[in-house]
Amino acid sequence: MKLLVSTTSPYVRKVRVVALEKGLEGRMELVEALPWPEPTSIIALNPLGKIPALVTDEGFTLYDSPVICEYLDTLAPIPRLIPESGVQRWQVLRQQALADGMLDAAVQLLLERRRPPEKQSVSWQDRQISAIRRGVAALVDELPTNATGLDLGQITAAVALDYIAFRFPDLDIGLTGTPLATWHTRIAARPSFAATVPSG
Repeated sequence: MKLLVSTTSPYVRKVRVVALEKGLEGRMELVEALPWPEPTSIIALNPLGKIPALVTDEGFTLYDSPVICEYLDTLAPIPRLIPESGVQRWQVLRQQALADGMLDAAVQLLLERRRPPEKQSVSWQDRQISAIRRGVAALVDELPTNATGLDLGQITAAVALDYIAFRFPDLDIGLTGTPLATWHTRIAARPSFAATVPSG
């Protein structure tokens, strides 16, 4: 398999953490493919010009991270990161969607702050920050922070919290002092997370 990556992309990191937790990292070639300024090397595999994109051993291309993670979860039966059926499956997928939405808001905030100061919208930034804070509050209630296992919802949540802290270290998102903060510290110490810490 071949995975198009960027070292700072949280969506790529989510896929890499899943691959490591599933014992699949050794089967995956990582190919650096930067989406900025012009994603010419990516467009051939993903017409949207976004990463991650995965080329399977059969030559079939998958994108984006939720689809890739679900595919990887089918390649090795243990550990199962997405329950096969029932309420638990939908809870995990909902948690993934919530954390992915927080990541989307964080990326939007980052891009807005990279615009020339005179063109930046304060109201747009506030909208993204509010979405992130609401996401954190929902995760406090949603995640089983005392669980001993790991699933895709938890992986995505931890990646989102890491990315927000990486890009906006001074931003108060309402995490401090919550059980979610303690859980996040524990999850971030797992080898799969330590091996994929963003840089740059």
